[in-house]
Order: sequence, then C-alpha cells, then structure tokens
Amino acid sequence: MTSDLRTTRPDRLELGEGVRWTGTEVVLVDILAGRLLSAPPDPTAPLRTLARLPVPLGAVAPVAGHHGTWIAAAGTGICLLHADGTLHWLARPEENAPVRMRMNDAVADPFGRFWAGSMAYDADEGAGSLYRVDADGTVVRVLEGITVPNGPAFTPDGSLMYLADSARGVVRRWSVDPVTGELGAPQDFVRIREGSPDGMAVDIEGAVWIAVWGTGTVRRHLPDGTLDRTLRLPARQPAGVCLADDVLHITTARVGLTAPDDADGALFTARVEVPGTPTPAFRTARRAGGAVPA
Repeated sequence: MTSDLRTTRPDRLELGEGVRWTGTEVVLVDILAGRLLSAPPDPTAPLRTLARLPVPLGAVAPVAGHHGTWIAAAGTGICLLHADGTLHWLARPEENAPVRMRMNDAVADPFGRFWAGSMAYDADEGAGSLYRVDADGTVVRVLEGITVPNGPAFTPDGSLMYLADSARGVVRRWSVDPVTGELGAPQDFVRIREGSPDGMAVDIEGAVWIAVWGTGTVRRHLPDGTLDRTLRLPARQPAGVCLADDVLHITTARVGLTAPDDADGALFTARVEVPGTPTPAFRTARRAGGAVPA
C-alpha cells in the first residue's frame, strides 16, 4: 500500500501542520511560528517561506481567482493573507474568549466554503469551536464544546465532513448540505485508544488517512471505520497529512519533546496506491457591503 517513506529536506518544524496540495504546490504551516511554507518539487530542497505572520497560523486555503492570496485560520480568527503580506480580517470570534485561544486546523470544502477550528492554548476542556466561512465572508460558529479540533477533512464530493477532537481521541463525521453547508447529526467514525487523532485526508475511495500524534503512525481507515493500513514513522508526533495524487505528505512536530530525535519535526513522503484530489480553494462572492476583499 505504501513505499519509499522518506525525509530528505533539511527543515525541522516546531509544530508542522496544515499540509495541503493545491494542485500546483504543497504548502504547510509551522503553527506557533506563524509561518506559511511551500515544499519545492525537488525533495531535497529546503522549504520556502511564503509568509510570516505575527500570530499563530493554523492552516490556509488558496482563494480562487486571486493568485497568491490565501484565506487563513490565524490568531483568534479568520483573515485573508495577500501576496504582499498584508492581512484583512474577516472576523476574530475568539478575541475576547474567557481563556486564551488560537485557531488550529482548517480547510476549504469542495463547494468553496472554509472551515476552521479553534482551541485554548492550554487545551481547556470543551473550549474550542468549529467555524464556517461562507462565500460572502460571513463567519458562523457551527460546532462548540470541542477541546482540540483537527481536520476537518471532506470526501471528494463534499458530502461528508470528518473532524477529530484530538484530546478526546475521537473522529466523528457529519453529512454536509451542499447548498447551505448545514451539518447533519454526528456519527462516531473511529476512536483512538493510544495517541491522539490529528490531521486527516480523504482519498478517492473515501478512506481516511489519520496522523496519530504520539504514536509515530499514520493510519488509513476504510469508510466503515475499519483499520486498513498503518504506516510507521521514525518521528513520534505525526500532525498532518495530505495526498498529492499518489504521494502522501506527512508533517511532524518537535514541540513538547525534551529530547527530540533528528526525524522529529521533519516532512515525510510516501507513495500510496490510492490517490487523493487537490485541496479545494475558497470561493468568494459579492455581499451587501461589496465583494470579499481578495
């Protein structure tokens, strides 16, 4: 199922996550450093810095029709990150929360909406939420009471959303209304007894690849939740995954390790048999106050 697991780049990230394939490039973030990075096609080349934010950067999606502009889960909210480095904030829903909060993982769905999770810096129980950004730039809280949200990840047709609550060791899934983005009732997909489910990606067969923090593994679960494959890494904290056609990219982290090994924090790749599709872009539309500035 997999082969050629390797890490050849010199970079080591503190908290490498949010890895995405846009169809033309692989991008990822070093969350706490606020860095947006690109992985050049040469697998031995160092990562390239696209932007550095003054706040933590959870994940991004490209903005359709605006090359070099990204929608980002960053700091305490959602912003547009322009090619010149300027930020336009759409909303900062966690700015005045009772505990210190930051945005975490995020992704666009196949219909062009952007979904982003939030968490407390100290992972306070139930402090996190999931937000949806609609085409007009409206930011809506759709789920709350999450401790550490990771994902979300969508099936290629956008009909299902998977979201991990890492601190609770559970991945759940919801049906998604294609027109409104409203979620159906949650269903437990898998429960992880050892380690924590972190970043995820869904391949064209509907199977879910899950980075399992603390175990040095990435696992492929079939649509019914059955464990199909386990990929073992020499890094203890896998944090994010994406599929660039038939190449699985895996980010890892060094944060919290008192004596990190050389492989901790590296970006890994492995060839797989079942490919994935590119990360969708965020698609904007006009609203009463004018267009979403992109």
